[in-house]
Formats: sequence, C-alpha cells, structure tokens
Amino acid sequence: MASEQDSRLKLIESRVKAFPDFPKKGILFRDICPILKDPEALSAVTSVFEEYVRDKFKQVDLVVGLDARGFLFGPLLAQRLGVGFVLVRKKGKLPGATVSVAYDLEYGKAEAEIQADAVSPGQKVILIDDLLATGGTLFAACALMNQLKADVLGCLVVVELKDLNGADKLKPHPVYSLLQYE
Repeated sequence: MASEQDSRLKLIESRVKAFPDFPKKGILFRDICPILKDPEALSAVTSVFEEYVRDKFKQVDLVVGLDARGFLFGPLLAQRLGVGFVLVRKKGKLPGATVSVAYDLEYGKAEAEIQADAVSPGQKVILIDDLLATGGTLFAACALMNQLKADVLGCLVVVELKDLNGADKLKPHPVYSLLQYE
C-alpha cells in the first residue's frame, strides 16, 4: 500500500507548477490548478486524504472547507467518507445568522465566517484547504469551530510551505499535508 501511496503522491507533485516571482518578486508560487484538470491526479488527492482520515480517526461527522480552494477538495472527500460538507467563507458571503472571527494576514486583516447552524456542538470535524503558509486562515477556521464547540480532529492541506511554520500556529491540531516545500 505504501508504494501505491508513493505513486499517488508523485503524480500529485508532478502536477503542481511553480511560478517564480508571483504574485510579487521573491515569491515562488505553487499552483495546484493542474491537479484539478487531471482526473487521475484529483482522484489521487482524494484517495490519499481518505486513507489518512480513515486510518487516523474513528469517527468524522463533517468536512469543513475553507474559502475558496478548500471547496474544491472538501466535497470530494466528504462524499468518499459519507459525511456532510460545510463552508467557511470570507465575511459577508453567507446568508442567515453567522459566526465570524477576525484574523491577521501578512498584509492586513480579514474575517472568516460560518453559518451559525452549520456545525453542532460535539461534532467531529476535519478542516481542509489547498495550502498552508503562515496558518492564519486555518487558525481562524479552528477558532470558528471552537466557538461552535465542535471537535477539530485535524487539518488537511495539499501543499505546506514548511519554512513559514504555519503548522506551529495550529497546535494542538494535527496537520497532514500531501506535499511539503521549504
């Protein structure tokens, strides 16, 4: 099974494109869009996440996807796990009563929100996004889950930029990343 996972991870990594100096000079941007246009690579992402979740957690009630690329991977994983999918959005994008949290970005502040009735107290949730950099957005999503009294089992990301130490900000919640870059 390890060799099957290794081949899946190699396929996923082969689809990530690097763009130097985007969005500004000195940044090496890791683009996951080619994964989305390759059905085999997209299935590989979902399969590796599914195997990890089934191996590590006895019960998962919901997959929570972060705006916006968590919306691409989260519903596929939720479907495979046979659980629901919930959105964490940027402020002002969801109807009805919401719960929000403000957080810091490298370049300013932002707010994330979730519908107030999206998660029930005690539900076991997995958070998912495409990228972990400094950890601000996932940290905010964890804070939202805490406000709703959900149990955050862990955070899943396709790409982790290790040198930015985002996983440290998310402790004690475990982070599982498919690809790591310095």
